[in-house]
Amino acid sequence: MNIEQIRDYCLTKPGVTEDMPFGEDILVFRVGEKIFLLTSLSQGDRFNVKCDPEHAIELREQHTEVQPGYHMNKKHWNTVYTNGNLSHRQICNMIDHSYDLVLKSLPKNIREQIK
Repeated sequence: MNIEQIRDYCLTKPGVTEDMPFGEDILVFRVGEKIFLLTSLSQGDRFNVKCDPEHAIELREQHTEVQPGYHMNKKHWNTVYTNGNLSHRQICNMIDHSYDLVLKSLPKNIREQIK
């Protein structure tokens, strides 16, 4: 998956917005104002996603392309490299997991507005 495919996939999810609050190179995807994915436009071969801490460790042990989150809380974030070794479905599952975690963390009234 390339950066455009990742962007297109993220934008299909309910309530997702994109912005660049950290400068012209970092593209951020949010749900309910909370970040669930961010990526560098100049280094489009990787992105960061939120992850359940136990699941994050499992993914890191199973895939060399999944590393502790670069410049993020390494307990809750993974950096995923899209160098072709992970399938489209695996990448989408990681994005889905991150989106779902963040969505569940939002107040009920905001979640109801999004769905």
